[in-house]
Amino acid sequence: MSKVTNIAFIGKRNEGKSSLVNFLLGQDSSIVSDVPGTTADPVSRRMEIFGIGPCNIIDTAGIDDTGELGSKRTKKTYEMLAKVDIAVLIFSQNDFTSFERDMMGKLSELSVPVIILHGHSDLESLDSGVAQELSELYRCDVAEVTLKGLSEQESLEQKELLLSLIVKAFSTIKGRELEMFEGIVSAGDKVLLVCPIDSEAPTGRLILPQVNAIRNLLDVNAMAMVVQPSEVPALFPDGKNTFGFSLVVTDSQAFAKVNGMVPDDIPLTSFSMLLARSKGCFEKYVEGTPRIDSLRDGDRILMLESCTHHSSCEDIGRVKIPALFRKYTGRKLSFDFVSGLDAINTDIREYAMVVQCGGCMVTSKQLWARLQPAIANGVPVTNYGMAIAYMNGIFDRTVAPLIYDKNAR
Repeated sequence: MSKVTNIAFIGKRNEGKSSLVNFLLGQDSSIVSDVPGTTADPVSRRMEIFGIGPCNIIDTAGIDDTGELGSKRTKKTYEMLAKVDIAVLIFSQNDFTSFERDMMGKLSELSVPVIILHGHSDLESLDSGVAQELSELYRCDVAEVTLKGLSEQESLEQKELLLSLIVKAFSTIKGRELEMFEGIVSAGDKVLLVCPIDSEAPTGRLILPQVNAIRNLLDVNAMAMVVQPSEVPALFPDGKNTFGFSLVVTDSQAFAKVNGMVPDDIPLTSFSMLLARSKGCFEKYVEGTPRIDSLRDGDRILMLESCTHHSSCEDIGRVKIPALFRKYTGRKLSFDFVSGLDAINTDIREYAMVVQCGGCMVTSKQLWARLQPAIANGVPVTNYGMAIAYMNGIFDRTVAPLIYDKNAR
């Protein structure tokens, strides 16, 4: 399944954000009006962009909105920034005000690549001096757009310009996320995927990390065998690697069971840990996970789920992992849970540890933005797979395949 890139159009009221979104999409997705504040909550529409893949094109409320309702709209825009991969910041009349400058500061903090567009250029063209100043100050592309009075050819050229700028901005973030098996598995390798089908498994399908793993193995011309834990012993008769597996990947919650079934000389890891490496948080997780041993009575742990789902009595994040923490540490611990990309309303420094899910539903940029407050404040971070492996005594074994690069031999 392809990753979805979030592209947000941001600016003050009546700068032409909604018109640009409609122009790019080729449809009237957002309401366009001369009345300030027409766009309230962020509006998202899906679009396929060649060179990127599937994208969410997001229209946002004006960052200069006023009044009690306007402040709520502006707050929504700022809260949405943690989900943004690329920002298109629009201004006009060659006036880059404090609103735009404050927004650029926030986007810089979140490491979001930005394209600055001068709108309403049919009324006033972008001054070359202003363009040069902004480009040098913020180290990004600065261009002008006009949507009025265009011929069909001019309209096509304007859209191609906008798309080329977006693809260029995307190229600056693309390298942050690895493919799941990049540098680990080569063409012809045989990989065993252990996928428990229990009460937590979605009806009639595999979970996204398992699907992504199969697709990535096919992409590199490796061979995948998919089984449930009960079938694993038959694949290693007398403890021998008869099938020649180069790697075994299991669901994290089956670690303890599968570890005892797979011979010690065969690399073993989990889907969650592969995602940690893929999304660039691996080193911070490796550093933070052993801090589990330092937990004390009364410590609070923040559990971060990147998606919203129905929770059952066997939920991995809300039930099983907290129970494992308490059993392993013997401490009286409390847990808070935040789903999706909802705001964390508690001071992050109040937590002794942050435990992130695999993050299959978010981009590496979104995951980093989610964890950055904890990392910046010295709060140790780990993820589901890392924590489960550590508390089952197999951390070193399951981390080892992820730092092994065949290309380095």
